[in-house]
Amino acid sequence: MSLFAGISFIVVILLVGLYAFLRSRKINTKNSDGYFMGGRSLTGFTIASTIIMTNLSTEQIVGQNGQSFMAGMEVMAWEVTAAVAIVILALVFLPRYFRYGVDTISDFIELRFDTFTKRLVSLLFIFTYVVSFLPVVLYSGALVFNKIFNISEMLNISDMTAVVLISTFIGIFGIIYLFIGGLSLSAHSDSIYGIGLIIGGLAIPVLGLILFGNGSLLHGFDKVVQNTPEKLNSLGAIDSDIVPWPTLFFGMFFNNLFFWCTNQMIVQKALAGKNLKEAQKGAMFVGIFKIFGALFLVFPGVLAFNMLGDKVTNPDNAYPMLVNEVLPGWAYGLFGAVIFGAILSSFVGSLNSTATLFSLDFYKSVINKEATNKQVSRMGRIVTILVGVVVVIIAPMISIFPQGLYAVVQEFNGIYNMPLLVLILVGFFVKRTSQQGAKVMFILHIIMYALSKVLLTDIHYLYVLSVLFFIDLFIVLLFNKWKPSDEFDFNVNYAKVDITPWKYRYVVGAIIVIVVIGTYILFSPLGIA
Repeated sequence: MSLFAGISFIVVILLVGLYAFLRSRKINTKNSDGYFMGGRSLTGFTIASTIIMTNLSTEQIVGQNGQSFMAGMEVMAWEVTAAVAIVILALVFLPRYFRYGVDTISDFIELRFDTFTKRLVSLLFIFTYVVSFLPVVLYSGALVFNKIFNISEMLNISDMTAVVLISTFIGIFGIIYLFIGGLSLSAHSDSIYGIGLIIGGLAIPVLGLILFGNGSLLHGFDKVVQNTPEKLNSLGAIDSDIVPWPTLFFGMFFNNLFFWCTNQMIVQKALAGKNLKEAQKGAMFVGIFKIFGALFLVFPGVLAFNMLGDKVTNPDNAYPMLVNEVLPGWAYGLFGAVIFGAILSSFVGSLNSTATLFSLDFYKSVINKEATNKQVSRMGRIVTILVGVVVVIIAPMISIFPQGLYAVVQEFNGIYNMPLLVLILVGFFVKRTSQQGAKVMFILHIIMYALSKVLLTDIHYLYVLSVLFFIDLFIVLLFNKWKPSDEFDFNVNYAKVDITPWKYRYVVGAIIVIVVIGTYILFSPLGIA
C-alpha cells in the first residue's frame, strides 16, 4: 500500500464521517427514539444503504467468492433468492410492523403472545450478536483487510498481531461512531459507503474480465463461458454441500424470510423510516441490489478460478488474490476505505440492535420501569461501550477455532430462526393465539434441532429446516385450536408514523421476482451453463 493509498484511505474515512455527522445533527439522540430509531427520519435510499451495508461484511465477500471458486454459481442462492424475501418484507411484514407501532421484533411477539416469549427471543438475539456475529464480523473483516492490503508486511509484524490491531481499531472507531450519533449517524455514512461498495465491487469483475479478455470485456466473459460452463450453473445438486436445489423452495426460502423479515438488525433500519412509504421503497432498493450483488459476491470466484487456477491454494484467498491482480495501485486507498466501511457498517449495525434490544426489552421493562426516554438513551450508550469492548476482546479468540466457531454460529441460528418466523406469521394471520403453544413449540423445536445435529449429520441443515418449519407451524396451530389464550383485533392502529403504502410497491415487487427467475434461467443449462 503506497503513501498515496494510505493518505486517500484516511481522507475518505474522515470525509464520510464528517458528512454523516453533519447530516445526523438534526436528530436529537438524547432521547431513545432519536438514538435507536434515527428519530424515525430515514428516507428510502438511506434505509436501503444501511440495510445493505449491515448485511454485507467482508466474510461474505471473501467467503462466498471462495465457495464459488470451488462450486460455481450455485452459491448465488444466498444473494439472489433473498430478493424474493425482501419483496415479502415490503408487502407483508412492514405494513403490519408499522401498523402495530413496534420498535423491536420482540415487541410484536409480546403483542400477540406473552412477555416471557418476547424476552426469550430478545435474549437469543443478543446472545447471537454478542458471542458470534459481532466477533466474527470484526475478526474476519480484519483478516481480509490484512490479506488484501498486507498490513502485516507494511508494519513488519505477524499476521495475528495485524489482525488484533485492525479489529481493535475498527471496534473502537465503531463504538465512538454509535456513541456520538446512534443509528442516524451510521445510516448516513452507509449511504456513501453503499455507493462506494457498488462501484468498487463491480469494478473488480469488470477489470478482471478486461484483463482476462486481453483488453475486451466481452471476450473475457466469452472465455469464462467456453472454459468453465459447469461453474456457471446456479442449480446445486440434490446432495450439494452448499445449496441443494430443492431447498430453494423450502429451507432456503424460510431461512431468507427469517433473516430479512424477522431479524432485528435488518428490520430495525426499515422501522426507522419516516413513514411506511419510504420503508417500502428502501426494501425494494435492497431487493434490486441483492440480485445484482451476485456479480461481485459470487462471480469473481468463478473468474478467479479461470484467471488464477492452481495459484490459489486456499479458496478463501481467491478474492484477495484477484483484487491484487486487477486493482491499479492508485485505487487501493479508495477500495480499502470501501472495505473498511463494509466491516464498520456490519459491526455498528448489529451493535446498535444489541443496545436497542437490551435497553428497550430489559432495562425499560424490567430493571427500571420508570426510566425516562433520556435515561433509556443513556443506557443504550453504556451498553454500546460495554458490548463493544467485550466483542473487541473476543474477536481475536476466533482464530483458535477459525472454522469451528463460525460454522457453529451459523447453525446456532437454527435454534430460534424457524420458531420466530412461525410465531410472527401466525401472529399476522391468526386471530386466536396460544401463549402455551408458543412456549411448547419453542422447547420442542430446540430438542428436535439438537437431535438433528446428532442423528442427521449427513443431511444438509437446509433440508432439516424445511421439515422443522412445518412441524413448528403444526404445533402452534394445534395449541391455538386446543388452548387459545388471546384473541386479537387486526384493525387496531398503533402506528407512530404515516402508514400510507407506496403506490408502486406491487409493480416493483413483481419486476424483482421476474428478474430473479430470469437470473436463474440465465445461469442454468437453459442459459449459459
